[in-house]
Amino acid sequence: MRYQICVSGAASGDTVQASHQLAFDLGKAIALSGKTLITGATVGLPWYAAQGAFSVKGKRGISIGFSPASSFREHVTVYKLPTVEFDYINFTGMAYVGRDVHLVRSSDAVITVGGRMGSLHELATALESRKVCGVLLGSGGLADYIPTLLEHIEAPGSHDVIYDTDPSRLLDKVIAALDFKYRDFEHFDDDRQVSDRRSGRG
Repeated sequence: MRYQICVSGAASGDTVQASHQLAFDLGKAIALSGKTLITGATVGLPWYAAQGAFSVKGKRGISIGFSPASSFREHVTVYKLPTVEFDYINFTGMAYVGRDVHLVRSSDAVITVGGRMGSLHELATALESRKVCGVLLGSGGLADYIPTLLEHIEAPGSHDVIYDTDPSRLLDKVIAALDFKYRDFEHFDDDRQVSDRRSGRG
């Protein structure tokens, strides 16, 4: 399945400088896996993830940005956010807080890299929405505090959060968790094609 995997991370701050290569490698791995990368169409670590996906020649996956802006003009001139690295931008018109919720709710999984308060909002939304959650340990900021945070604050699905220090290995674990979550869909396309042929639609 072409899962939609969100990379959540800091738009600015120390973790951007320290962990931009990790975010790039994660975005590249998502594209190589044939999955859809979705981000907040913003700068910082999510942008590096989008650049990683964009760098894959003959991409198997695609990159979608969820913008806080209501139009391309507002995205570029008011929010001053990037455009080149995205196959498609969803202009939510919800500002940053509303955009975060829409972004997470549209994802199958959320992976936190670095991160500040905005990423904490996205993580909380993902946990409450029972999304598959991954955390790239060693990327600084919020990501490295999440194990301690969830040890002391009860949250839905906190025991199922996936941790790793390697972007590709973490992605493999997240995809495996999604495959398990959607195991009842394993033969959905095959069954539908058989049904279409029998009804003359295929």
